[in-house]
Amino acid sequence: MKDRLSLIESMIAEGRRNTESWGWTFVQWGVVYYLAVAWSAWGHSAWAWPVTILIAVIVTVVVASLKGGNHPATLGRAIGSIWIALGISMFLLFLALGLSGRLTDQHLFVAVISAILGMANGASALILRWKVQFACAVVWWLAAVTTCFGTDAQSMVVFLVGIFLCQIAFGIYGVVVDAQERKPRDPIHA
Repeated sequence: MKDRLSLIESMIAEGRRNTESWGWTFVQWGVVYYLAVAWSAWGHSAWAWPVTILIAVIVTVVVASLKGGNHPATLGRAIGSIWIALGISMFLLFLALGLSGRLTDQHLFVAVISAILGMANGASALILRWKVQFACAVVWWLAAVTTCFGTDAQSMVVFLVGIFLCQIAFGIYGVVVDAQERKPRDPIHA
């Protein structure tokens, strides 16, 4: 029984390390969201989200293909599947909403994107038993609810804060922790 518990704990730790090693993608997507928001606000273009998302997908796929080969069925692969499904869902939904002219209600847009991001972060955090990522899920869920009751300006502030905390700050956290874990240990101070 102890061996099984130890195996489960090591799989969870491996899943967290895998997520940390992808911290750069959280930062990248946070920047992409900021660019899409700016383009939408200044250019009022229905193409802002689909184009920026497509470019980010291409960059992510290229870097991911350079980063590593095939991995066995692990928690990291399961977590990756959640995020791939999220990406496909968001791309198709926002492409259709943008092209149909129905992406006009900012509150609905922020609520939907925040709820979807909350779901992916929440599922990942629950699988990995990771409080930091669960905090990101809670921030996204709060953003989804509060945007429904505020002004346009308040809705945008909530969204931009969510992006900063849950994409950029969380991504930087992952990158830093990953770098620390990859750094060779000094045997004298270990």
